[in-house]
Formats: sequence, C-alpha cells, structure tokens
Amino acid sequence: MGQTSSKSRRGFLKASALTGATVSAPLFVSAEVLGRGSGTPASEQIRVGVIGTGNRARQLMQQLPAPGKLVAISDCYMQQMLDAERKVQTEFPKYSDYRQMFDREQLDAVIVGTPDHGRSLPCIRACQAGLDIYAEKPLTAYIQEGREVVNSVRRHNRVFQVGTQQRTMEMNRFCCDLIRNGGLGDIKVVQVLNYTGPMKYPGVTELPEEPIPDGNNWDMWCGPTRLRPFSRQLQSRWMQWWDYSGGVMTNWGAHGVDQVQSALGKSLTGPRELWPETPGTNGRVSMKYADGTLVRFELDRGPKGGAVFVGTKAKMEINRNRFATNPPDFVTGAPDPDEQKKWDTADWTAGPHLANWLDCIKTRKMPNADVEIGHRSISVCHLVNITRELGRKLIWNAEAEQFENDNDANTYLRRPRRAAYELPTG
Repeated sequence: MGQTSSKSRRGFLKASALTGATVSAPLFVSAEVLGRGSGTPASEQIRVGVIGTGNRARQLMQQLPAPGKLVAISDCYMQQMLDAERKVQTEFPKYSDYRQMFDREQLDAVIVGTPDHGRSLPCIRACQAGLDIYAEKPLTAYIQEGREVVNSVRRHNRVFQVGTQQRTMEMNRFCCDLIRNGGLGDIKVVQVLNYTGPMKYPGVTELPEEPIPDGNNWDMWCGPTRLRPFSRQLQSRWMQWWDYSGGVMTNWGAHGVDQVQSALGKSLTGPRELWPETPGTNGRVSMKYADGTLVRFELDRGPKGGAVFVGTKAKMEINRNRFATNPPDFVTGAPDPDEQKKWDTADWTAGPHLANWLDCIKTRKMPNADVEIGHRSISVCHLVNITRELGRKLIWNAEAEQFENDNDANTYLRRPRRAAYELPTG
C-alpha cells in the first residue's frame, strides 16, 4: 500500500489516478463541499476521504467545514455510497476498498464511520499512510485493539479526533471543568444510566441466509469477525450482537462515560475495581477509581449523554449541551446561551468538533477528543460489559490495561481476528 503524505500534497498538486474507481460527473456540487465559497485557497484546503458511508458518516460529510474538502469516499457496499452521494448532492470517486483510495487519491485526512467491529483496522492503516483521522465512537470493539490504535497514532505522529463531540461543546466543557476543579465539593457518588449491552452470540446463527446484494462485499463487511451467511438484518442491525458491538453501553455509553471521565479528571486512566450489583448481561454495575470515587450504572432514566454528580456542595446533572443543579441557582458564569443554541440546530451536530480537528491538523496540536481519551473512555464501557458477563468483582490495572490475577477475565480484552484482517504492526 502506498504511503500517502500530507506534507507532499501541500507543496504541489498532482492529477489523481482513478483507475478502478467508479467516477461520475457531479449532478450538483455545493461550494462548501468542494472547499469553495469560504475564501480558502486550494493550497490551504485539507483533502478528506471517507471510509464507511452510513447514516452517521453522511451527517459528518454534510457538516464538514472549511478548510476541509471532501474528495473521495469508500464503502464495501456500493449502494451505501450512492445513497451518501444523494444525501450530500455530490458525486465522488468511489472505492470498494479504502486502500485503493489511499493509493490513488491525494488525501490529507480521513473520516472513519464504519461499524464498530471494522473501525480499528482502517484507522491504523490510515496512520501508516500518513493521514490524520476523525473516527466515530465507539472507537473500538474490544480493549486491546484500542491500545494498538493509540500506539499507531503516536508512532506516526497523527492528529486523531474521536467523535465524542461533547468534548467540544461549550456547556459540557464548562460543567466538566467546574466539577474537576472542585466546584461541587467532594464527589460522593456519580450516577449513570444503566446502558444495556448487546445480545448474545447465538442470536446471529438463527438468522436466515439471504442472497448477497450486487455490489456488497460481504467478506470485507465481516472483516475480522467470522464470515457468516449474509443477512440484511445482521448488516443493518449489527449493534445488537456481541461480535460487532457492545450495545447501547458502547454507543450512548461512549458519550456518558466520557463525560464522567472528563469531569472526574480521569481522562487518561480508568477505574480500579468493578462489581455487579444485579445479575445478568444488562445488570447494574458499580465501580471505583483508585482515589475511592464511586460510580454506579444504576439509573433507569436520566441523561444519555452524561451523568448525575452528587457532591458535598451541590448536585449536578450533565447531559448533552445542558445541565441542571440542585440547588437550582448554584452555578454562575455558564456559557452564553448563544453558544448552546449553535449545538441545538440538530441532534447530531458535529461541525465545531470537526472544525477543532481541522484546526489541529494545521497546528499539529492535540484535539479535544484525542485518541487516548477516546480509548480510555470506551475501555470503561467494555469493562462494564465484561463485569456483567463474568458476574463477579474484577480488579483492573489501568496502567497495564490488564485484570490483576485473573486470566479468565483477561481473555475478554482481545478477540481472534480473521486472516487478512489482522491488526498491522509498525
């Protein structure tokens, strides 16, 4: 695979070799998508490819601000790419294999919006290709691959933003800063939604086999997981099954737990111990950090994108782009309401988070949701699911990223990967 360098592209422009790509003349091309209309000269544009073009990736494509410029897309299912083009009203060079896109397009960066089980491998290959990366959450399907992604980002000195956009939302940043700096006093307990986990593995085998649609590379979609008979339900509802996802715990939990980590000043570490409060794969779980801070996954209703922090001075509920306190007038100096409004234009708004990524690509500074932050937060979600699965207390060494004296639990930190989909080294 070619080693595309963002540095070489900034010095001069070459014609792209598009052999093997599906290329069409654009029906409608917006100035913003093409990097025009913003006054950004071509030499300052950041040329972005997209890997995985499902619903969330299309939202990111629509919201990518200047100086970002979308230039190519890749997906193992052609129909997904055609649907994405219709959504953004632009045609692009299309690649069924993102490695061809790396070789043939002059990219500076990529957005990775694949399903969870297929996310780490293109991220690592993008690092090796010299590209900066915006990857959706949850960053990984299991803990060990997260460490491999972090190591690759650091080895290749890439700018990597994880799609937990609340790290950029002014209201959420204000609340997390306040709690982390002692604004609520000592934190007695943090209450979090009891996010549900995935269905169990046997459910996959019960799905009836169906013909593979034309233009659908099912082998590539299965990626590192076992090559199972094709099922439309599996491909569209993969989040239900363990092999592909951690369920709601790693979906919405990626946002809520990330806020807990940020507010407690634990962004680069994790809990010390976890234990089940109720049995079952959707049971309630509690955990403690090394300093004794208690977190309980126990709420049946509450903030999907945050948690309830009970301090010695006040109680605060953080949710996406908003908060509430008891007593009600406890907080002063919150961000201007206009800052809150810009995030409320759409439930999935990510434009400013993308803008932070693009700015850091130019400055080479660390973005708001750096890869280590994203890895540590989603690791907590994985740890909760593992605690439910084993149904007993676990001791976690956050520095070594291993369970202590527990070989059985440590088997859950990694998964076998199918040949040709192993994580590369170097």
